[in-house]
Amino acid sequence: MNAFRELPIKLTTATEQPRVTAIREPAPRKAVSRAVSVHDEQIQALVQQLFFRHESKPVRHVGFAPIEASTATATLCLEVATALAEEGRYDVGLIDAHTDLAPLQTQLQITSPSRAEATWPIAPRLWMVPRQSWLPDAGGHRLTDQNLSRLRELTTEFDFSILWCAPVSWLTVSIARTWDGLVLVLAANKTRRLVASQMKDQLSKAQVPVLGTVLTGRRFPVPQGLYRSL
Repeated sequence: MNAFRELPIKLTTATEQPRVTAIREPAPRKAVSRAVSVHDEQIQALVQQLFFRHESKPVRHVGFAPIEASTATATLCLEVATALAEEGRYDVGLIDAHTDLAPLQTQLQITSPSRAEATWPIAPRLWMVPRQSWLPDAGGHRLTDQNLSRLRELTTEFDFSILWCAPVSWLTVSIARTWDGLVLVLAANKTRRLVASQMKDQLSKAQVPVLGTVLTGRRFPVPQGLYRSL
């Protein structure tokens, strides 16, 4: 995490916030109960910092976009959306805003209804919004104003929206302008500090707010001698 500690990426609040939120990977099976608890606490802290500690303007609809194409973010998006829904006061949309790869529901192994273009509930106050609901030609890379307008309409149907995005590119920028901003997802021991900083600057020039960064894939091994006490 030290490699990114000084990145000039801040959350948009009046008070300076930590610039990189690190998410631990699940620990070995023998330590599952404690590791899951720590992981959940980190997701809850991310949700509170991202959505509920902004003094300038409310943040409601946020995309999560990796810098590295190989960085998996589908599970992270589901966890953030689930944590929001579990507040019990908000309707949350988990939106497939990716234009490549397999659909989000396939990535997460979530059973879809017969009508692939329809939104459906996957948990209390949490809905899956498939790619086909805003991008009928999901196999193509051409976005129209109608597609973007439909995506914007879908986000407004929910109190909060978590959008699963493709790696940062001109296509991601075109889509992201319809939301409150992006969270950049960095890969531990892979994403270079210079690349992340340059990406942030490019997004700023494109008028896409960067709300913060998340560092994933960092492992915290438990010393062998501690397993007996877990």
